[in-house]
Amino acid sequence: MTCASCAARIEKKLNKVDGVIASVNYATEKAKVLAPLGTTTSDLIKVVEATGYGARRPDPAAPQVDRAAPIRRDLVLSAVLAVPVIAIAMVPALQFPGWTWASLLLTAPVYFWAGRRFHHSAWVNLKHGATTMDTLISLGTSAAFWYSVWALLFTHAGDLHYTHPFEFSIGRSDGASVYFEAVAGITTFLLAGRWFEARSKSQSSEALRALLTLGASEATVLRDGVEQRLPIDFLKLDDEFVVRPGEKIATDGVIVSGTGAVDEAMVTGESVPVDKHPGDRVLGATLNANGRLVVRATALGGDTELARMARMVEEAQTRKAPIQALADRISGIFVPIVLVIAALTFVGWLLAGEGILFAATAAVAVLIIACPCALGLATPTALLVGTGVGARMGAIIAGPDVLERARAVRTIALDKTGTVTRGDLRVVAVHPADGVTEAELLRLAGTAESGSEHPLARAIVAAASDGGLGELGQFENTPGEGVRALVDGVEVAVLRPDAAEGLPSALASVIEDAQSRGETPVVVQVRLPGPVDGASPSSDSRDGSGGRAVGVISLADTVKESSAEAIGRMKDLGLTPVLLTGDNERAARAVATRVGIDEVRANVRPEGKVEVVRELQARGQVAMVGDGVNDAAALAASDLGIAMGSGTDAAKEAAGITLMRGDLMLAVDAIRLSRRTLRTIRTNLFWAFAYNVAAIPLAALGMLTPMIAGAAMAFSSVFVVANSLLLRGFRPSTR
Repeated sequence: MTCASCAARIEKKLNKVDGVIASVNYATEKAKVLAPLGTTTSDLIKVVEATGYGARRPDPAAPQVDRAAPIRRDLVLSAVLAVPVIAIAMVPALQFPGWTWASLLLTAPVYFWAGRRFHHSAWVNLKHGATTMDTLISLGTSAAFWYSVWALLFTHAGDLHYTHPFEFSIGRSDGASVYFEAVAGITTFLLAGRWFEARSKSQSSEALRALLTLGASEATVLRDGVEQRLPIDFLKLDDEFVVRPGEKIATDGVIVSGTGAVDEAMVTGESVPVDKHPGDRVLGATLNANGRLVVRATALGGDTELARMARMVEEAQTRKAPIQALADRISGIFVPIVLVIAALTFVGWLLAGEGILFAATAAVAVLIIACPCALGLATPTALLVGTGVGARMGAIIAGPDVLERARAVRTIALDKTGTVTRGDLRVVAVHPADGVTEAELLRLAGTAESGSEHPLARAIVAAASDGGLGELGQFENTPGEGVRALVDGVEVAVLRPDAAEGLPSALASVIEDAQSRGETPVVVQVRLPGPVDGASPSSDSRDGSGGRAVGVISLADTVKESSAEAIGRMKDLGLTPVLLTGDNERAARAVATRVGIDEVRANVRPEGKVEVVRELQARGQVAMVGDGVNDAAALAASDLGIAMGSGTDAAKEAAGITLMRGDLMLAVDAIRLSRRTLRTIRTNLFWAFAYNVAAIPLAALGMLTPMIAGAAMAFSSVFVVANSLLLRGFRPSTR
């Protein structure tokens, strides 16, 4: 394909096949096709070939073809030959005897060789009864070239001492002129635009190519306790493999043993290595910075997070934005309209009494300046660059329609657990009673809880581990109350406040304060009064009577460091944040106050989240940010779903934007990038429309020579591509 009209024509032919829904993207040179059962890829390729083009199944593993290289060679040839031709035509003082014949010799290779792609495309399309922008280019340059040859052979323009001045507008004289500078200049300008376009396509697909080539090629697999170095293709699900410091992790998995810091920058955009421990999930293609890890493979090949990211980026670049529909419709009918305008220009000037040479030159200028390449490039180039930038910083934009929705969003609903907060409980305060130290209180509680798998227990054990644990004896877990155990021979109970009895007023006050902040307090008791170290077990272990409360430990789902700043930036973007959670009102209010959210919807069940989203949509479009299975329905119901990368697959599938790290600031950047990309598309479309609307009448009125028209048309395409490439300068928010 050489222009947006080619894409429109192929798309039209594919869509004529029964049951086929096709979308052809000029910028990515790909078609996304939905076809009924029984329709094969070969059938679709034959339709494309019958239209005058070629097609094949995309192969991500195939080496990338440098489409810019052959254009660059032709551009160099054309530029070297065009410079003297244009200079001589522009500067009468340089017009030596016989300069018109020298211009012919220099222009012929430009017309026949460097411009062959335009003529070939026009001829192929003509055989199929179609016209494209290459038809305009070929017609324009051919008219200028063969008219100039005729002028050389049959008019005074062939005289050795012939000269003519350079003018921006067409001269009104019946004297013949040569326009070799227009042929050479137009071809050079167009090739420059095509080369710049090809380079931009290559550059803006870097993110996708990087994703596809990030993975490790080999893995050190453990088979029967023996390490074997194998190609990645031989790795199987549930295989355990070794990752040494400095090696890439072969595929997605779970750490079986070992600890280390893993650099996830290439996948998540997070520059700081993340500490990993047994049980933690790791992603393929990330780098083990230190420590020896043994990982169990949980996903392979196309099922890995890396492959999923690549598919999302590629699909996003292939799909079309709603705003593209108008541009496509215009491109599809533009060429025939321009041919009619050119014919009317020629006839109109003849009827106005101008000579045939003037009329023909004006018609050629219309053909040249009308090429709507900028119109076809306006949306896809910005989308290519925008989605590539998003992928590099860790935000996968699922499609161009997301850009439209991001612009219109006014309210952003935020899930609490795992989104605004970390999603795991941590000990936030330790309040020992008189005569007991914090370390001793944590040791008693941590040892007692070490026999439990409850999230509260794991958090207390983690907090107590630094100081060491005691010896765990008899253990009993009572659902709804807590645990009781023998710790170094002392009976210890870790209980919910309402299951503990005889609490001193000081600890009761601590519990009340903790609950008011949305924290979860637990009471630690020992069975007998007196010094803790001297306590001994008692036969009565069913309640707290006779026991002594030795302290309170408060736990909370801590707020992420960036959440408060991210909420502030959301407000700066004109968004109204709403905290939407299934947690209790008090805990939700405490978190909302900490991060600056005014509106809270608490105690909301998963199905209730959808109802709240519908209610909020009465104010305007709503974005939903979440990470869990319970958020999937709300993400799908919202106008813009944003899934945290640390969340579940269900959440990611329902979202329009997936964040590869659990950082709300990345959600802010994704919305900023979406809005800026859409602004770029709108600027591009405005330029393309305004350019053609203004330039075609000027050419038809004889106010532009063919060479100036060609330069202006090429500059329009270059401007659109350059404006899109400015998106590469997008910078994430400072964190």
